[in-house]
Amino acid sequence: MTPQHSSHSVPAGLYSPQQRARRDASVWTLVQGVLAPLQFLVFLVSLVLVLRYLVSGDGYAAATLSVLVKTAALLLIMVTGAIWEKIVFGQYLFAPAFYWEDVMSFGVIALHLAYVWALWAGALGPVSLMVLALAAYAAYVINAAQFLIKLRAARLQSAGASVSGEVAA
Repeated sequence: MTPQHSSHSVPAGLYSPQQRARRDASVWTLVQGVLAPLQFLVFLVSLVLVLRYLVSGDGYAAATLSVLVKTAALLLIMVTGAIWEKIVFGQYLFAPAFYWEDVMSFGVIALHLAYVWALWAGALGPVSLMVLALAAYAAYVINAAQFLIKLRAARLQSAGASVSGEVAA
């Protein structure tokens, strides 16, 4: 019996040939390629500032501002990523190829927004806020690793497609 594939099943590779063509033609691919390392740089700076505050008690305002900037960068990359996903896969979020990355992204966003809410509401003290920021950052690192694994899979798929195209020629 041959298994049936729904229209939402993941192609044999990460991208079908049509999806790869849409990915390669989209300006949003470049936008994601610029925003992802920029967000990582913001994360690294913020992580240093948060840890500095937790260790020394100095620089609370800088650490707080850096977490807010990191949150803004995260929201920007999520919105532009949803647009990219719509162009490449035909849906804004939870395309089968990136389902678990999107699920984790929402967890990361929830933790970052919990920080913003707690700061705004005065619900947590400075140390607790910074610990919450670290929890958000730990989730972000896991999510970033998910995307890096997918990027590597896409590169391997592209290399495999190039090799099989050369073999066919």
